[in-house]
Amino acid sequence: MSVASATRSRGSAQRAGLTSGQFGQQPQKVLRCAVYTRVSTEHGLDMEFNSLDAQREACEAYIKSQRHEGWSCLPAAYNDGGFSGGSLDRPDMQRLMTDIRAGALDIVVVYKVDRLTRSPADFAKLVELFDAHGVSFVSVTQAFNTTSSMGRLTLNALLSFALFEREASGE
Repeated sequence: MSVASATRSRGSAQRAGLTSGQFGQQPQKVLRCAVYTRVSTEHGLDMEFNSLDAQREACEAYIKSQRHEGWSCLPAAYNDGGFSGGSLDRPDMQRLMTDIRAGALDIVVVYKVDRLTRSPADFAKLVELFDAHGVSFVSVTQAFNTTSSMGRLTLNALLSFALFEREASGE
């Protein structure tokens, strides 16, 4: 294969969403990562750098650390400031779910699991949606892998504690 045709092939692979680290290696699929952030109160959201920004910054740093695996951060921001994690009725959560159904992303990245939801029932619905559309889920501060039964058990136990914490703080 000539250098010119190899360059054209590599350009075609990149346009198809594939990358390669070294010339001659097998192309690697680009994994589109969506960062989801949430805080329950609006307190501090008007600050120049707030909790949503800190969560996004940590998630973006994690995604960069996985660049060798093909991870790429999508520019779209999914930020629900001032919304409880007890329900999925949040504007950017709904937009994220719509984008998952549309096949617009491969991985949902959150700072902590409870940023996504504090409801075990809602978490089960989200995992079902992720599975149906081939989407993975990553928490950057907690080592979870939703592809294994042990990972799912661990996440569900954590969400049960998050639900307890939400209910106890409401008493």
